[in-house]
Amino acid sequence: TMLDDAAFDLESWLTGEIAVEFARAEGAAFVNGTGVDQPLGFLRVPTSTKDDDARDFGELQYLKSGADDGFDTSPDLMLVDMVHALRASLRQGACWLMNSRTLADIRKLKTADGAFIWQPGLSDGQPDRLLGYPVIEAEDMPDIDIGEYPIAFGNFQAGYLITERSATSILRDPFTNKPFVHFYATRRVGGQVLDSNAIKLLRIEA
Repeated sequence: TMLDDAAFDLESWLTGEIAVEFARAEGAAFVNGTGVDQPLGFLRVPTSTKDDDARDFGELQYLKSGADDGFDTSPDLMLVDMVHALRASLRQGACWLMNSRTLADIRKLKTADGAFIWQPGLSDGQPDRLLGYPVIEAEDMPDIDIGEYPIAFGNFQAGYLITERSATSILRDPFTNKPFVHFYATRRVGGQVLDSNAIKLLRIEA
């Protein structure tokens, strides 16, 4: 068969492609998953404007952007408020999460005195930073639009629990549909918000 005669290891290549697809699906579910036959995404849990000591258990706090179409005239101050809404003990290891379109808008924002609030990485391998914290691009985060939550800030290691039953299992089946070879890949992953104080959201709202 081609699998046996190919000059390179097709089966290893396919295994790598499967891993990429699983990673893409998992990333989407950790953000927006319904919790039915998939992880419960952190954007699917209830939200509130109340502080940590006043919210119901399991609710995430959100701050308002100050404008229905994006940001108000002091976006840097609003983002500073997001940082300090997170408890000091959780800020070490915290990061920003947004998609590339939101990030493009953030990179253009300036303080009142005209300075950019974005800080590019100072050397290769160092993440770009926003107000001193690394920025992670997650394409499954929503775009900037009224009522959406395009930006999250938090300590996701503390705030979001990911469970894996085992590594990816791949079954090779050369018998069912000869001369074709079928591969069946399975992976069991779960996820949900663990500490609702560890993740803060920005809602586009005046």
